[in-house]
Amino acid sequence: MTRPELSIVVPVLYEEDTIAGLLEHLHGIDADERCELIVVDGDPDGGTIRRIDDDRAVKLTSRQWRSRQMNAGAAAACGNSLIFLHADTRLPRDALTDIDRVLQDDRYVGGAFRLRFDSDRFIYRLMSGFVTIRSRWNRLPYGDQALFVRRDFFERIGGYREIPIMEDVEIVRRIRRAGGRLKILDSSVRTSCRRMEAEGIARRVLQNWMITVLYNFGVSPEKLVRYYTEDYRLKTD
Repeated sequence: MTRPELSIVVPVLYEEDTIAGLLEHLHGIDADERCELIVVDGDPDGGTIRRIDDDRAVKLTSRQWRSRQMNAGAAAACGNSLIFLHADTRLPRDALTDIDRVLQDDRYVGGAFRLRFDSDRFIYRLMSGFVTIRSRWNRLPYGDQALFVRRDFFERIGGYREIPIMEDVEIVRRIRRAGGRLKILDSSVRTSCRRMEAEGIARRVLQNWMITVLYNFGVSPEKLVRYYTEDYRLKTD
């Protein structure tokens, strides 16, 4: 079997109704099967991976927290590079070509995409624009921007720190401290706004802003997770 160029690691929890659509989407952009697909279920009963009828996908279970799940997926990966994709995010059609172009440039150890939501409402377009400006300015993309990184660099810095929240911000900062440079692509991923709609846009935005500010002031992720209402990470261990 040919070694895959890229391993796509997808941490999931209670995504039984959406996982088939995600895998169909990934197969659609990977027509020549260059990628390895790894789905890591944070449910010890494997509720999501039991719904996967796909021989191409590697199916794993792990303890909860995206950080743990993504590390488990990376440890099992065979690809030379890794992309960490949230279950409610969809890659652009030319994502693999865009990633290849970045990784052929020795100046970069990886990168991420611009963020768009799957809604044309003005508030979501405004938020997408803000995230794009922020990530281009400070080179600190969030996890839902589909971070990708060379595998050897990821292993050298020790992977994700296994914390319940803010793992995306923490690893990007550590990449920068280790001398790595990330490229923010012009193409965009599309992220579902389902959870934001369910919780209320203002509440979710305020919560995210507050948690980010507190984290920047040194409050530990273990304390912050108590105030984070996303269903994905309600458990603290």
